[in-house]
Amino acid sequence: MFDVAFSEILVIVVVALIVIGPQKLPQVARMLGALVGRLQRYVATVKADIERELRLEETRRLEQEVRHSILSVQTEIDNATARAESAVESTLQPAAPEKPESS
Repeated sequence: MFDVAFSEILVIVVVALIVIGPQKLPQVARMLGALVGRLQRYVATVKADIERELRLEETRRLEQEVRHSILSVQTEIDNATARAESAVESTLQPAAPEKPESS
């Protein structure tokens, strides 16, 4: 993300050594390291939360698709059952007797 060359880091260390002093520089470096570590953990936590929310949203979307598919299949089954019952009923009903022709 940040592109910092070795020479830039060296300049920062030299300026820090001059401004802060050699006695306090190790303490400042430790504190800075702790802050950077805390920041990295925070960023990792936020990233994990975002990924978890994205997976949850994807799961919800998938659940809706499955529910829609189930309803569609259920409707098709109901329609096929109704057609089959209608066909069975029409086959089981006795045929109407034919009337003889009168002349």
